[in-house]
Amino acid sequence: MNKNNITGFVLIGIIIIGFTWYNGKQAEEQRKQQHQRDSIAHVERMALLREQYLRDSIAALSAPAPIVVTPEQQQEVLAQQMGSELAAAMDKEEEFYSLENELINLSFTNKGGRIYAAQIKNFHTHDSLPILLFDGAGNDFSLHLFTKQQISTGNFFFEAVTLPDPADSLACLTLRLTVSEAAYIEYVYTLPRNSYKLNFDINLVGMNNEIPRNVSGIDLHWLANLRTQEKNFSNESNYSTVAYKYPGTDEIETLAMRSDAGNAKLTTRIEWVAFKLQFFSAILAARDNFVQGEVAFQNYPDFQKRPDLNPNKLLMQCESTLQLAYNNSEMQTIPLAFYFMPNQYRTLKAEERSFEKLVYLGWWIMGYINRLVIIPVFNLLNKFISNYGIIILLLTIFIKLVLLPLTHKSHVSMAKMKVLKPEVDKINEKYPKKEDAMKKQQEVMALYKRTGVSMLGGCIPMLLQMPILIAMFNFFPASFELRQKGFLWADDLSTYDSVLSLPFDIPMYGNHVSLFVLLMAISMFFYSRVTLAQTATSNQMPGMKFMQLYFMPIFMLLIFNSYSSGLSYYFMLSNFITIGQTWVIRKWFVDEDELLRKMKERAAQPQKKSKFQQRLEDMQRQQQQQRQKRR
Repeated sequence: MNKNNITGFVLIGIIIIGFTWYNGKQAEEQRKQQHQRDSIAHVERMALLREQYLRDSIAALSAPAPIVVTPEQQQEVLAQQMGSELAAAMDKEEEFYSLENELINLSFTNKGGRIYAAQIKNFHTHDSLPILLFDGAGNDFSLHLFTKQQISTGNFFFEAVTLPDPADSLACLTLRLTVSEAAYIEYVYTLPRNSYKLNFDINLVGMNNEIPRNVSGIDLHWLANLRTQEKNFSNESNYSTVAYKYPGTDEIETLAMRSDAGNAKLTTRIEWVAFKLQFFSAILAARDNFVQGEVAFQNYPDFQKRPDLNPNKLLMQCESTLQLAYNNSEMQTIPLAFYFMPNQYRTLKAEERSFEKLVYLGWWIMGYINRLVIIPVFNLLNKFISNYGIIILLLTIFIKLVLLPLTHKSHVSMAKMKVLKPEVDKINEKYPKKEDAMKKQQEVMALYKRTGVSMLGGCIPMLLQMPILIAMFNFFPASFELRQKGFLWADDLSTYDSVLSLPFDIPMYGNHVSLFVLLMAISMFFYSRVTLAQTATSNQMPGMKFMQLYFMPIFMLLIFNSYSSGLSYYFMLSNFITIGQTWVIRKWFVDEDELLRKMKERAAQPQKKSKFQQRLEDMQRQQQQQRQKRR
């Protein structure tokens, strides 16, 4: 393998290593900053608690005997503070209701009138449990507003006005919170059949008599503790975050992925906010946009490593505070909508709200490659083939055929460098001294120019393939179609294929052995060995030879062990197909004798000096003149 080809491999390795190092450095820096903020907050909180303790202790010493307040007296005080209707709404029994269609099953509670649990049907977790995005009392969905005092609707019990009719194709649930005799807040939930969308209207009736006239916005608080759904907690957390979209653009914004926490203050209008897991999302959208807001998330500890710190197997806590526009009218309806969906590209795209951007397919050209080429080809193959291992094989062959012209050009450049090696060796023997390095380089460049050899001929084709390599790196972990789809010994191509569990954890590697990753590393070794054996210049750079032959396979083995087995399977196939292409091209499509003949014919023709070559010759003459003067 010539110097240019080796340079290409080294650059690819440097890009991958740099990409991994940069992400790790950014995540570590964010963790340090978050830890520092948490430490400062903890110190301040402890100081406040100590001050409060001292004040309470002093007050307790001088306080009179406690006054016993009966429930009736307590209810009377609440009625004076907030009104009899709201006071009565604080003391009721909790009741549950449900809306269900073919795709989702939602449970509601009258306390706060909110969604209590959200299940996405037809899918299950890696251990065969239902997909529950969130459930339980630890979540919140409430309006924060000021009437006679600041209240949160999450503290009150709503009354069911209409219940869903099983015979109706449009299931509807209406929950109402009575604020006064002439004012109430109403939540209307409507679930169409065969839809991931839950229509949600907030009706404010007579609230203009309760809310001050100078109020122009109402805060909506949404907090959800999302459950882990996948086999690999660490990998799932890397692809989970909070996302949001501004109106008037097709792009979305996400909080820091591959981090333990993130937050953002949104000072302009927002179209929707999504609490996104690796393969499922809960989305809240506003037809007329939210005025402004704040979003945040915090990951829970890895229960697979510390079950004592996360016994409920939660992945992360997501939170948003979004402001709704309030017009101070007698009757106002605020139309919103929930979406509880799988992160399947075509399913999200069908909603036509840029939800498909939740599936991260890579930045810039890598994203376009995935959206315009890889996904359409993948979906086309999926129409006729149900085995995803075969689909990945055919997809790999398709990509290799597309890249064949670049591969052929790279091999031709390598062959040219090989047949010129005897001439280059003669030049090296002619100028063995270090002070003649400039002249030696000048003659080598002149030789390459006469024979039509480009110094970057083997490097550029390989670098042009990098966007596709990175695109596939993003495609497989984000492909919902591979989730829980097995092939050979792998029972889920979207996560690692463990064939052996280790009783200990190896840094960077993990506590299991992934067979597809092992085969991928072996294929890289054999590919490097084959190409090095067929080139004549590899023995001139033993350091580069070691890096290509041993370091890169071992590095990829460590990095990819917990990645998608579909990705490792693809790279393994790609390496073996490339070995076959190399053998076929060199045997039938690259004639080294014919290349040498054409190169000699080109060298015999009159050559016009380039500006670069002329500058090299001028520099050489100047150096010779200076040496003569010193003598």
